[in-house]
Amino acid sequence: MFSLFKKEKNYAEPFRMKKELRLLPGYLLLLLWIFFTVVLLGWVLIASFSTTKEIFANKLLSSGFHFENYEKAWVNSDVSTIFFNSLFYSLLSVCLLILVCAPAAYALSRFEFFGNKLMQHSFVASMGVPVVMIVLPLFALVAGLDILNNVTANKLTLIFLYVGINVPYTTIFLMGFFANISRAFEEAAAIDGCPPGKTFWLIMLPMAQPGIITVSIFNFINVWNEYFISLIFGNSDKVRSVAVGLYSMINSMKYTGDWAGMFASVIIVFLPTFILYLFLSERIIAGVTGGGVKG
Repeated sequence: MFSLFKKEKNYAEPFRMKKELRLLPGYLLLLLWIFFTVVLLGWVLIASFSTTKEIFANKLLSSGFHFENYEKAWVNSDVSTIFFNSLFYSLLSVCLLILVCAPAAYALSRFEFFGNKLMQHSFVASMGVPVVMIVLPLFALVAGLDILNNVTANKLTLIFLYVGINVPYTTIFLMGFFANISRAFEEAAAIDGCPPGKTFWLIMLPMAQPGIITVSIFNFINVWNEYFISLIFGNSDKVRSVAVGLYSMINSMKYTGDWAGMFASVIIVFLPTFILYLFLSERIIAGVTGGGVKG
């Protein structure tokens, strides 16, 4: 049986010229997009190691590599502050979202109770509500509590908003994974005397790992790149995220003219999401296209 599965795994579909020719326009568009992306990112990377004079003269790296651009961006431009702010927001928000949404998704997908369908439809409907429609009432509420002048309270407010905004998407995403896991695992656990809560944490949650990893990566990127909420509620440089911080740097370029430092800042901010995609791309694809054992 093992050899049979091995043969099926190594099976390759025969090459068909007509099929490949029909897919040729798609291949060309994909190659064009990849080429444009690589050239664009490559130019920004090279510019980050050049001087501002070389950038405007279109003579990148003519005087060698200038690693001091990254040191100036990290220290003088205060990139370190916005970097660790966004890292703190993203990691804590991702953890809280899993703690909140995974049990909710499991309960909604596995148990029938009064209001189940209404809650599911409410989550789906809330995903279609633009953030701009709720941000002003939220700001009025937060401003009335007078917590925006405290740095710690301001950061916790941003995390609370990031978690609340991403709860519907995360819950709906995880529901699909829990729904596809066979009920035989829960029945076997019940026979062994395992209560439902323990069954979820010890059996069902680990089995939904592909979905949890995938949605966590998406949530991390969403929070990392978030701009509007941070702009409205982050009223201090000590609490702003990388998106707002970079926008402020771009505006300050008209006075400082340190374009090399700005490109170095862009690379620093871009690295976390790039590393995630580089090392976890297979898990992302498996999480989107796969799931649990179908029951």
